[in-house]
Amino acid sequence: MTGPQRVPGTSAAEHLPPAFPERAAWGTAGKLRAWQAEALEQYFRTEPRDFLAVATPGAGKTTFALRLAAELLAERKVDRITVVAPTEHLKVQWADAAARVGIRVDPYFKNSQGRHGAGYHGVAVTYAQVAAKPVLHHNRTQAARTLVILDEIHHAGDALSWGDAVREAFAPAARRLALTGTPFRSDTSAIPFVVYEPDDEGIRTSQADYSYGYSRALGDGVVRPVIFMTYSGQMRWKTKTGDVMETVLGAEATKDIHAQAWRTALDPRGEWIPAVLRAADIRLTEVRRTVPDAGGLVIATDQETARAYAKQLREITGEQVTVVLSDEAGAGKRIEEFQESQRRWMVAVRMVSEGVDVPRLAVGVYATSASTPLFFAQAVGRFVRARKRGETASVFLPSVPILLALANSLEAERDHALDRKPDPDDEGIIALDDDALARANESESASSALDDGAFEALRAEASFDRVLFDGGEFGAGGAVGSDDELDFIGLPGLLEPDQVAQLLRSRQAEQTKRKGTASGVAPPRADAAELEHRALKEERTKLQSMVGAWARRTGQKHGAIHVELRRACGGPAVAQASRAQIQERIATLQKWFVGRS
Repeated sequence: MTGPQRVPGTSAAEHLPPAFPERAAWGTAGKLRAWQAEALEQYFRTEPRDFLAVATPGAGKTTFALRLAAELLAERKVDRITVVAPTEHLKVQWADAAARVGIRVDPYFKNSQGRHGAGYHGVAVTYAQVAAKPVLHHNRTQAARTLVILDEIHHAGDALSWGDAVREAFAPAARRLALTGTPFRSDTSAIPFVVYEPDDEGIRTSQADYSYGYSRALGDGVVRPVIFMTYSGQMRWKTKTGDVMETVLGAEATKDIHAQAWRTALDPRGEWIPAVLRAADIRLTEVRRTVPDAGGLVIATDQETARAYAKQLREITGEQVTVVLSDEAGAGKRIEEFQESQRRWMVAVRMVSEGVDVPRLAVGVYATSASTPLFFAQAVGRFVRARKRGETASVFLPSVPILLALANSLEAERDHALDRKPDPDDEGIIALDDDALARANESESASSALDDGAFEALRAEASFDRVLFDGGEFGAGGAVGSDDELDFIGLPGLLEPDQVAQLLRSRQAEQTKRKGTASGVAPPRADAAELEHRALKEERTKLQSMVGAWARRTGQKHGAIHVELRRACGGPAVAQASRAQIQERIATLQKWFVGRS
């Protein structure tokens, strides 16, 4: 295409973009981070039509994309910009960021308008907006050389109709830049404009053109380290069949029992949620000693519980709480007001699941039933944006096995794989549960929808469980309000990662000593079964770490390496393997490393 093409029946003036500032005007708008400059250099080496950039939440994908857009506009390689975002609020956020580098984007463009005003370089739309009228967006894209920025492109795989609409609408684009900060889902719906290649097992896997993971971002100081504070407790509930059940949250049980105990813990009428909210507020107070504007966020499952949590927080803090229920009129404004204020707490259902920029968030309570790696990464991503050296993020979690596994595998990166069956060996032993993500994003009450009101939470008590940080576990539990809890939630707000680890080890030693002194005897030794359990867990972690290292050295996928190890050593998947079988695989990997050195 040599120049703009006019859509029949539209004004030629629409296709004359406003004058774009010279590089001198926008090039000083902000210094690029090393990864952003590296990704730009990689892009401009070949200037491909399609480019997929994967960067961890908080790394600055928007800045990278807008700098690339500014380059292409300045060099007259494109005439128009279209940004596709997941939500209405994010459209405005993109437009605000674009304005800071001289790019004028209309976030209020409606399909009924047909074309945008001559005063803009382009528009920001949602995936749903594109799916409503793909032909309109196809014609707009075809009418001028267009750069399409697909923010959080995994949304194009949310439904077959959405994927088809995105493909139809933006097939004529001169350039397409796809962005994501979270793992793609594993399913069989190919995402438009993403390249897939078969791996060693013949599974088609997405190929990113540039990747910037959490661990590298952490090393660069671009994101904060995360401390996970986990809480257990005694749960009691009545099932829909009338049976009364009781268990400790996180104790060994079936998947259904875990889900029901988790649901009981999140019930605002119990004691678990108020106890955890009080602990999180104590943590926020400690952080605010050194970071005065630090804020907290509670992520709730549905509107009814969100309001109940907000009421409890008002009683705990004596302050007003910002409540954001869904992507509704005024929700974006409330988020912006919270960011600009000194208010302590915000409670939200789905508006903060991804992309929303509130850098002062430092403490979170994960009080939702969503358990997908995608949603968990999005949620934790709200707290990791670094502002000053030494800041840490603190996220309070129910002691539910799948959440603990997600927390421990935070640095694991996944590709969007097609034709893949769930594999318990695949990076973290976590199954994908997209129904849970859908429930977490509903604006209606999920609680009432599950069992037609038959489920009844009877009692939910809280107890401090442990702290997860940097792959390690610290603490041996304790009552809410005890020194065993306060030792950990009272950590200073500004610490380097190595100082956090050192202090956690010190607090654990003090706790162990205190318990031994209180009993008048040395701390009890773990029995043989407990020692075996801990040793097996440590060796599984070691195996996963070595598999990750081998993957980085060879370029193989984690799943393919596990398949090779099972072929060489025999035995079942990691989750079912005995300690001896895990040790044999570790020894085999060690031989591989020696052979390649």
